[in-house]
Amino acid sequence: MTDRFEGKVVVVTGAGGGIGGAIGDRFASEGAHVVICDRDAAAADAARDRIEAAGRGSASVEAFDVGDGADAASAVDRIIAAHGRIDVLVNNAGVNRRGALLDLSEDDWRLSFAVNVDSLFHMCRAVLPHMVEAGGGAIVNTASQWGLHPAPGHIAYNVTKAAVVSFTENLARDYAPSRVRVNAVAPGEVLTPMVEAGLARSGRTVADLDALVPFGRIGRPEEIAAIIAFLASDEAPYMTGSIVEATGAQAVA
Repeated sequence: MTDRFEGKVVVVTGAGGGIGGAIGDRFASEGAHVVICDRDAAAADAARDRIEAAGRGSASVEAFDVGDGADAASAVDRIIAAHGRIDVLVNNAGVNRRGALLDLSEDDWRLSFAVNVDSLFHMCRAVLPHMVEAGGGAIVNTASQWGLHPAPGHIAYNVTKAAVVSFTENLARDYAPSRVRVNAVAPGEVLTPMVEAGLARSGRTVADLDALVPFGRIGRPEEIAAIIAFLASDEAPYMTGSIVEATGAQAVA
């Protein structure tokens, strides 16, 4: 691995597992100090221990609810107090409440927005002043191909991920003069514990999902992490407001 993030402080939400865990591992492997943010303290601790065992980069844990503005602001204050800076923010935390509109409860709808959209507002509002003062920074959001292309039975998830796309583009436009770059990755199906749990409920298999992708298989968390690391790095200095799809040419229908 390179040392693109040597000495950098990288904050990753939803970093306790799945794509978030792979993101934390990737940044640490390139020399970063990764702040693992997750509501599940045990999962966050396990991710930190894995990074420390790998012997490259370093990690610390902030266990809090990203959907709570006061919690997010307090966590960012603690990170700044401990490290003095935040170079990269990856807004990755997300939930997927499945179902068409009449299958969802109001709680499903509100939770989807709290975690998938409100968390970006809370985290960016807390982090941006520090990046602006520092003369720049990088923010990468996890959107989804389902936020770009409608798919059945996931209206809450799809609408919130469409909001992530719009949030990314608007934030990028507003803070480009401050040299804060804001981009997003829009993955297709990725083999995560969330996807595996959905397969177990439905009785389908990974092979069933692989068959839907022209490339022949669904994605892997480390492949998404690699794109996010690129977008956050100095190798993408002119990229801001970009939505990068990683779908294996899958068309959602």
